[in-house]
Amino acid sequence: MRLGIRLLFAFFLINGLAAFFVLRVFMAEIKPSVRKVTEDTLVETAYLLAAQASDDLADGKLGSGSGSSNSRFAQHVQAAFEQPLRVWIWDTRKAALDLRVTVTNGQGRVLFDSAGQDVGADYARWRNVALTLRGEYGARTSREVATDEATSVMYVSAPIMRDGAILGVLTVSKPANAVQSIIDSSERKMLRGGVLFLLLSAAVGFAITWWLVVQVRKLRSYAQHVQGPTLQEAQGKLLPHKTPEVPDVPGELGDLAQAMDSMRRRLEGRDYIEGYVRALTHELKSPVAAIRGAGELLQDDLPAADRAMFAQQVVDQSLRLQNLIDQLMQLSQLEQRNGLAQAGTPTSLRACAAQAIAQLQATAAQKGIQLQLQGGDSQGAWDAALVTLAISNLLANALDFSPAHSQIVLTLEPQRLSVQDSGPGVPDSLLHRLGERFFTTPRPNGERSGTGLGLSIVQRIMLLHGGRLQFANTHPGLRASLDFSAQG
Repeated sequence: MRLGIRLLFAFFLINGLAAFFVLRVFMAEIKPSVRKVTEDTLVETAYLLAAQASDDLADGKLGSGSGSSNSRFAQHVQAAFEQPLRVWIWDTRKAALDLRVTVTNGQGRVLFDSAGQDVGADYARWRNVALTLRGEYGARTSREVATDEATSVMYVSAPIMRDGAILGVLTVSKPANAVQSIIDSSERKMLRGGVLFLLLSAAVGFAITWWLVVQVRKLRSYAQHVQGPTLQEAQGKLLPHKTPEVPDVPGELGDLAQAMDSMRRRLEGRDYIEGYVRALTHELKSPVAAIRGAGELLQDDLPAADRAMFAQQVVDQSLRLQNLIDQLMQLSQLEQRNGLAQAGTPTSLRACAAQAIAQLQATAAQKGIQLQLQGGDSQGAWDAALVTLAISNLLANALDFSPAHSQIVLTLEPQRLSVQDSGPGVPDSLLHRLGERFFTTPRPNGERSGTGLGLSIVQRIMLLHGGRLQFANTHPGLRASLDFSAQG
């Protein structure tokens, strides 16, 4: 059974059971609630009528000897029962009064009966009359047919008082079937409401289930897209695979999506390390092979000039390895950083450029290359050491490709620095690859190219600063620019 069907079934079952029990409670409460309201109304009616009958009873106008013809109370009650009635109580029509009014004397004998049936009868044995004559609340419910609850009649009595003494009892009665239509109507409404509630619950459950299934399908689709390696190897070159966006899902599903994305990044890191190691191994092969070859030759009896040449080769290749290791360490440390430390005083871009020039001035002098710094200063919340390192790497790259007795110009602009050399430049088709790890282009003097990590370090430094590293051919020469204006 699929997840959506299970969720829908569980939702409908829970709401169905809840609706069943709620409806059962309401249905069980309707009848007693209606009877409570009816009894409350009968109590008020009985006490009001008892107050109206007190004068006639005290004057003997309701007595058995004189009958009821002289009683204004009896005349008004009879007139009320004879008056035509056309009343709609909500959705229930009422065409006649359902009340029955009886008045008994202090001994419980009936003096007045609105139904004209029990005048002269002894009601003292009835519980409601007996309790009222004793000064207590008198009420009872009796069935006219013992086996039929529908024939139940509710009786409520009130004392007829005069000067603090009980002269008699007025009883108001109402058959249960008079309010049964109201009870039946309420039960039908409750049943219709319950069915509607179940239908709405089913619709809401279907909508929620469908929404949840859609979100889960997004996660499933995302997992299917990232389950394979995100870095593919093709012809010895690492090609980036487009990473799908993390699905935008709320709540715990969003947390799950973020956890999946974290897992994806870790898997990507594994592929990245594998590609990194392959490229590094390729870079190490050449200097290691050169050192090994020179070492083997140095074991033979060689002329002094050849021995000096091979010894120098060992030193040069060792320096190359040392440079590679140093740059790898720098790049590794930079890639482990997620951002810059809290900045203190603003960093001067001109001061960083001047420091980088001072570090490479001796190398430039050996080649007869002039380093020029021009433009106005800029300041920002930058890491001075990292900015100096980035400018130094750009200068070192420019020195490698600049011809002897040329010049390299460092130009300062607001939030920007550019390094312009006079070298051969880079083919336009390869400009976008500058900054890739271990990617290099041949030097104009035919010397072995560098490690390709210097510009990668610059690229990483600019990413940490929220800036950009840009390249452009100027014919002649290449211009490399550090743009800090994109920061923030």
